[in-house]
Amino acid sequence: MKRTKLARMLVLAALPLAIQGAFAQTAAEKEHASQVGGTMGAYEQAGGSPLAGVPMHQDINPKAPKMTEAEFQHGKEIFFQRCAGCHGVLRKGATGKPLTPDITIGKGTDYLKVFINYGSPAGMPNWGTSGELTPQEVDIMARYVQQTPPAPPEFGMKEMEATWKVLVPVDKRPKKKENDLDLGNLFSVTLRDAGQIALIDGASKKIVEVFNTGYAVHISRMSASGRYLYVIGRDAKLDLIDLWMKKPAIVAELKIGLEARSVETSKYKGYEDKYAIAGSYWPPQYVIMDGDTLKPLKIVSTRGMTVDPQEYHPEPRVAAIVASHFHPEFVVNAKETGKVMMVDYSDLNNLKTTTIDAARFLHDGGFESTHRYFMDAANASNKIAVIDTKDDKLTKLIEVGKTPHPGRGANFIDPKYGPVWATTHLGDETISVIGTDPVKHKQYAWKVVRTLNHQGGGSLFIKTNPKSKNLWVDAPLNPDAKISQSIAVFDIDHLDKGFQVLPIAEWAGLGDGAKRVVEPEYNKAGDEVWFSVWSAKDKQSAIVVVDDKTRKLKAVIKDPRLITPTGKFNVNNTQHDIY
Repeated sequence: MKRTKLARMLVLAALPLAIQGAFAQTAAEKEHASQVGGTMGAYEQAGGSPLAGVPMHQDINPKAPKMTEAEFQHGKEIFFQRCAGCHGVLRKGATGKPLTPDITIGKGTDYLKVFINYGSPAGMPNWGTSGELTPQEVDIMARYVQQTPPAPPEFGMKEMEATWKVLVPVDKRPKKKENDLDLGNLFSVTLRDAGQIALIDGASKKIVEVFNTGYAVHISRMSASGRYLYVIGRDAKLDLIDLWMKKPAIVAELKIGLEARSVETSKYKGYEDKYAIAGSYWPPQYVIMDGDTLKPLKIVSTRGMTVDPQEYHPEPRVAAIVASHFHPEFVVNAKETGKVMMVDYSDLNNLKTTTIDAARFLHDGGFESTHRYFMDAANASNKIAVIDTKDDKLTKLIEVGKTPHPGRGANFIDPKYGPVWATTHLGDETISVIGTDPVKHKQYAWKVVRTLNHQGGGSLFIKTNPKSKNLWVDAPLNPDAKISQSIAVFDIDHLDKGFQVLPIAEWAGLGDGAKRVVEPEYNKAGDEVWFSVWSAKDKQSAIVVVDDKTRKLKAVIKDPRLITPTGKFNVNNTQHDIY
């Protein structure tokens, strides 16, 4: 053990001071991280010397470390599954730092192995010590990110139509609901590494059905009527599930590109369920489809100039998309350019788009309580852009903490400042609470009125409910296992009193594993909060249900089919934008 600690200290000490300051963790954080599903001894045994006669990958940069062709292909698969979402398909960076060879080769393989293995408090997952990547895979990835980024192919209408399938024609579907399920209290649960979602009944806590979907489903969205569930994987496969059928089933599917994150449906009066829209990370574009068949109708590229410094960007990935409640419009984020597009879907043949300059690296966000203003997180710019979806303009850019990542955020009534919306951050332990009432609380509107501290950085989601007095905050990407395996909860009426920590992973009663606690989600009644306890694919995971009023354990959902559960989307809350 002493030799292990000494080796770690020597590796870290060899790094340039600037790099240590930017990325290195404290010794305590590394100790916690090393206890989560991996050992330093296993890490030290990582190697990767290609054998003679093995087919080699030939990089155009002679300074790139050697890799076999098989290693390169495996590294590419891991990168697109787990890394591209933050670092970009072309590795130019956004939420995560750029990983282009001009940067990575200079850092060197040894440094990169340490960083990939341990992660950082700023939100980089500890891929090695959590057990997500083996020591050999950590080594492969350290060498892979020093190679020239491969350019993926484009994906146009011809390619989309070749993937489009209507499994159950519209005229063969039910005219009314044919099952006894309480649809509003169903949860669509992402089973990340299984390439599936599970429909779970909120009352019985039983799995209703498991569907094979795209890989690592990012979000589930509901049609305006609450009938159709749209599920999109990171591999850009979109599945349409009809919840009215006697046994809910996938009725259509479409692949919209090579990597994606977002899907939404039309909600404006007269257009309910008519259209769906999905945005891809690669190619950088969005597609508008028929809402009940997924037939692709219109593809629009997002390539163009950034808001600042107004230079061309080849990869403005489409991140969050929401549907306006005031116009027949979709609100579309172009991440790298920092532009918000208000896409008018009333006439697809003569498409009208209002483009709003916000801030670079737009990612996720949600509506404030009136559903007029979209609170849009520009992650790497450390800003929240307030988008007025009634007047289609930028209301304010608000400076917040480091790398905001609100999910949809949390709306509640602050006892002093009135209606507010809150976000947590990947890069620090703060919660930024922003005033959202420009009518009755004008003096506080669009300002950070409170900054709260919770357990630590690495937070992905913050959540409350109109019927609750609790504010729940996760930190699944924090390298400290005590933090990533628990949840912080505030009393909204007494925010200054700090938070209570609940040992969610401990309550789950699982064996070894990362056991990251991620994404609080309320049931339809607003009296239960569900948490995913997320471990590696070969470890047991679970969902823990907590009584919102008492903050006591209410149920633990365990099932062999619950493989790497992450996001959970209650049908009622998702349908009506309640968060």
